[in-house]
Amino acid sequence: MLCAGGAGVRRVRSEMSPKERMLAAFRNQQPDMVPVAPDISNMIPARLTGKPFWDIYLYGDPPLWRAYVDAVRYFGFDGWFTYGSLAFQAEDERTWETATVRRTEQEIVIRSVCHTPGGDLVAETTFLRDVPPVITRKWVEDAERDLPKLRHFFPEYTGFDDAPLREQMREMGDLGAVGAEVELPGLQNLVEWFADLETVVFAYHDHHDLLLEVIERQKRSILTRAEMILSARPDFLLIGASGLWTLQSPAIFRELSLPSLKELTRMAKEAGIPSCLHACGKSRQLVEICALETDLSIINPLETPPMGDCDLAEVKEKYGSRIALMGNLHTTEVMLLGTPQDVERTARGCITAAARNGGFVLSTGDQCGRDTPDENIFALVRVAREHGRY
Repeated sequence: MLCAGGAGVRRVRSEMSPKERMLAAFRNQQPDMVPVAPDISNMIPARLTGKPFWDIYLYGDPPLWRAYVDAVRYFGFDGWFTYGSLAFQAEDERTWETATVRRTEQEIVIRSVCHTPGGDLVAETTFLRDVPPVITRKWVEDAERDLPKLRHFFPEYTGFDDAPLREQMREMGDLGAVGAEVELPGLQNLVEWFADLETVVFAYHDHHDLLLEVIERQKRSILTRAEMILSARPDFLLIGASGLWTLQSPAIFRELSLPSLKELTRMAKEAGIPSCLHACGKSRQLVEICALETDLSIINPLETPPMGDCDLAEVKEKYGSRIALMGNLHTTEVMLLGTPQDVERTARGCITAAARNGGFVLSTGDQCGRDTPDENIFALVRVAREHGRY
């Protein structure tokens, strides 16, 4: 069992709800116990429905967010709900066409054509029976030809309807904290639009000015949407940036990503809403930058080698007074392939390393695999409840 922290610890009342517990940790406070929120944002909730995955991802039957709420109830952990959404209104020059180009017993391939004033862009997504969908053709295949068309992917947002978020917050209730997400500019984001990382890197160097124009348009779009999200008052603002430090150099990060990160975290702080950065992969240096140069509230998943480079005890010691931490059990070696005893041993080590004085959410690395044994997730929750009380 943890000891209550020393002098100066920002304690809050005992017997908290999962939502209160998560938000106390997000604010770098000491809750009643260590919150536990494994990253099962996709595959496990979809598996638990018993349906083909395309029912969830293509047809919304049920929507992924509802499947996640059901998974929170099933496992009994503190919810980290990342699907919060607004219905944005925009002046959009684009028009769209979609068509099914192939359907078999194992996959459904959907082609999307985006008509822009600068020409058409085409993408294809393959929806699979038992794994999440894969983008098998991306919008930008030739940077010189297609990059100018991306200017039209950032319309002027004029308003929003918060009814979707209100419904999601009602469904989640006190089971956990509800976040709404914005992306972060950078190569890690552009790789979702370009054929591959190589194409992105060549575009950065060969068409730098044009790429910067696209990034600036994206930044304005992100900040506008973030302002609307914050006015709708979710429990936290999620800044999604998978691979942020892994897929670009520190210099490119500072040029393309850090300005938006600073602005987003400042806006959230001024609104009194915690900000959470999801940056899987390597992130040790990123923790330092976020703690010293931004107003970020909490960072996850702080992955261990070889996927990441974070030592929980070290980052807690150096930066735990400035930023809250969320992580970091290995999702394959421990959660997928390990035993419940392996999970318990590793989870207790994480609590010892990072739970002191609060500001810590016991979690996993990025995205537990589909076949992660249920008993391993139950073991993670049990450790937090039995050994994570302050």
